[in-house]
Amino acid sequence: MIIGRYGGNRQAGAYKNEDGAMVVKGADWEFAMVLDGHNSAESVKLVLKTIDNEWEKLAAFLDEPVKIAFQLFENHILSVFQSPAFLEACEQIQGETACLLCVRKENYLWWLSVGDCVLYLLHEDLHQFGQYALNQRQFFEWIGQVNTFSLPVPCYSSGIRELRTGSNRIVLITDGVLECGGRYYETPSRLYTDCYEGEVHTNVEHILQHVHENFGQDSATIICWDYHNSHPVTYPSNQPMR
Repeated sequence: MIIGRYGGNRQAGAYKNEDGAMVVKGADWEFAMVLDGHNSAESVKLVLKTIDNEWEKLAAFLDEPVKIAFQLFENHILSVFQSPAFLEACEQIQGETACLLCVRKENYLWWLSVGDCVLYLLHEDLHQFGQYALNQRQFFEWIGQVNTFSLPVPCYSSGIRELRTGSNRIVLITDGVLECGGRYYETPSRLYTDCYEGEVHTNVEHILQHVHENFGQDSATIICWDYHNSHPVTYPSNQPMR
């Protein structure tokens, strides 16, 4: 698992880095999280500390059979984010953060997203249909001083996808990757072209170099890794399985 970090181009006026990231690798799973803070990094630090404090319980859920692991994991995350202690802590800080969590276990990928970070699943089967991003950017969701989990009905997105046979490349990014220069990577097929084939660390370096050369003012963070899936996968009833 590769973490790529870029603090922003000072020639474009960058003066702060409010992104955050976390990765953990288990025996048969990987966990990744990216955060994009706004109006200070206090919310990023709070979410990272909260997840870290809960990690023993969360890791135990991920060690359960995949049939129940994701639901147990998500339910606990949601209960923590809606707990009185966490909501009170959010009221005491300045600023808020987007937050994207992702887990790969066996041949499945789970995610939970608040805000405008993006998760991509890159595979040639999906590329043929123009499918890249698993979630849609949401511009009015945060955790922190302004908090979607303090609403009567919390707003977030989550989902589970089956990984395709062969090489799956999983990519999480903050918006600094997308919102620089001519917004080149807002067209997701370009991210596929620059990121799917070749070595992960080389591709991540190339993408962040693009952000730098296009005077990205915002900090940019990428987490990227490969999983080779040997399991059979779902195909239409009139199409032979490969």
